[in-house]
Amino acid sequence: MKITVDISLYPLDSNYLPPIKDFIRRLRTFDDLELVTNQLSTQVRGEFEQVTAALNACMHESMKGGQKMVFVTRYLNSDLEIGRLPQID
Repeated sequence: MKITVDISLYPLDSNYLPPIKDFIRRLRTFDDLELVTNQLSTQVRGEFEQVTAALNACMHESMKGGQKMVFVTRYLNSDLEIGRLPQID
């Protein structure tokens, strides 16, 4: 089953950019996922098993560094086309 996940990382530290960039770089190493990143979040698209395994691995790696952080996710059990702008007319 294909899913789409919207994920945002909020490090609870004034130096918040490095952990966000590290998380996104790690997530980009998974070739079987489609990713779109903007200023607010990252959307991930792919097969359920691959998406959840990649997110779990990347979140675990980020969290074990000891810095407090919040991950906010929204899971959609559908294959949303994240690479194109929506039609809103």
